[in-house]
Amino acid sequence: MMKLPIEFENRMKKMLGPDFDNYLASFELQSYQGLRVNNLKVSPEDFLELTDDTVTIDKTAFSPVDWTDNGFYIGSAVQNDGDIKGIKPSKHPYYFAGMYYLQEPSAMSTASLLPVEEGDRVLDICAAPGGKSTELAAKLKGTGLLVSNDISNSRAKALLKNLELFGVGNSLITSVAPNELAKHFPSFFDKILIDAPCSGEGMFRKQSNMTTAWENNGVDLFVGLQRSILKEAVTMLKPGGKLIYSTCTFSPEENEQSIQYLLSLDDSLSLVELPLYDGWDKGHTEWGAEGDCNEELTKCRRLWPHKVKGEGHFVAMVEKKADLNYIDDKTASYNFSKTKLSIETVDFIKNIKHSFDPKRMDVLKDKVYYIPKDLPDVRGLRILRCGLLMGEMKKNRFEPSQALAMFLKKNEFDNSISLKCDDDRVVRYLKGETIELFEQELAGISDGYVLICVDDFPLGWGKNTRGTVKNKYLAGWRMM
Repeated sequence: MMKLPIEFENRMKKMLGPDFDNYLASFELQSYQGLRVNNLKVSPEDFLELTDDTVTIDKTAFSPVDWTDNGFYIGSAVQNDGDIKGIKPSKHPYYFAGMYYLQEPSAMSTASLLPVEEGDRVLDICAAPGGKSTELAAKLKGTGLLVSNDISNSRAKALLKNLELFGVGNSLITSVAPNELAKHFPSFFDKILIDAPCSGEGMFRKQSNMTTAWENNGVDLFVGLQRSILKEAVTMLKPGGKLIYSTCTFSPEENEQSIQYLLSLDDSLSLVELPLYDGWDKGHTEWGAEGDCNEELTKCRRLWPHKVKGEGHFVAMVEKKADLNYIDDKTASYNFSKTKLSIETVDFIKNIKHSFDPKRMDVLKDKVYYIPKDLPDVRGLRILRCGLLMGEMKKNRFEPSQALAMFLKKNEFDNSISLKCDDDRVVRYLKGETIELFEQELAGISDGYVLICVDDFPLGWGKNTRGTVKNKYLAGWRMM
């Protein structure tokens, strides 16, 4: 039995009463692992069909997560022996093709519940490593704008990789404090997601070392962080917009009481009733701040590890009342440079069948970006990526980026080759090796840049010379 901090045990006994023993017993169970399909690239049905050669849902390798349409539990056969054709999910070529994200099942609830619509402007304010941002991007379907931010620059780099891996091109990735974001985006976003930094009590079973962090930091540290984020986020939500807040902890101070604080910031905010899936619990009014019993708190949702197939989680959503006097100005004010695309760049883009608006191309230090539509002026922010990195202009040539390869579909580039998943050249390519094409594969393939795919899903670039393909797969992404 895992040893829990005494103070934490006493808090949980008080909160759960006779249900505490069931909670304690959940530590004897294995934590659940999940996989969320990337709807930007493949439907859940097609994904299951692709993996059906050796693993099917009937064999319990994948079983659906109730609260999301594209999430699956990874069955014990996968966890213990590896899967998707005998390979661990994190090492499978489909993972490198950005076809899915490995995510704890309870954590899938937050982005799934936020009703993102095509064309929305969406903010994920504490976004690293990108599990929720990638799902928000999939819901946008390449439209609108996704701003993904994390104050930690090192963590934001992982966020950048995951968004590029997923083929996201309509994002702005920043690494700034919330108050800096608020200066640039007042009353701007249709939807905001806050997966707040928290004491992590709901993850003790999955990550036992978090108990030490809990003893060192307690709850109060995170309450202060959460409220500073909420204070800024509410100013960025436009009238009629929705904001979802989540934590992976049980502490009332970080959950129900944080929602009370949020509601106190703006009289136009009200809680939205969320679905109540099997095993989910309502928010508890008795756990609100003393003397402020708000019956609306029952619209919040709690996920307990002894009641659902997942770790501990809390989620709540508020809506800002619409304002008839509000003018939603979507006029772009992004400051484009005056550098023109090189002839080689223009020629390369002509080979791409995706429809790009030439007015949205920008060049910064010889790197070419495709800027999201209606992006405001973002000067002054620490930006890791603005839109889609198309590639880099070199002397007498253009080098396409890894991000562009992941953004495209196979049929959108004239010169592409698709290898079967079990072809050993796929793994050799992902490890950075040169690969050879067979004679019968060269029909229709010309020398120069070629888009390498696995089962028709892009992996990256190679440079073909009469059937010998020099590896152009991004070094930092290579399979170890």
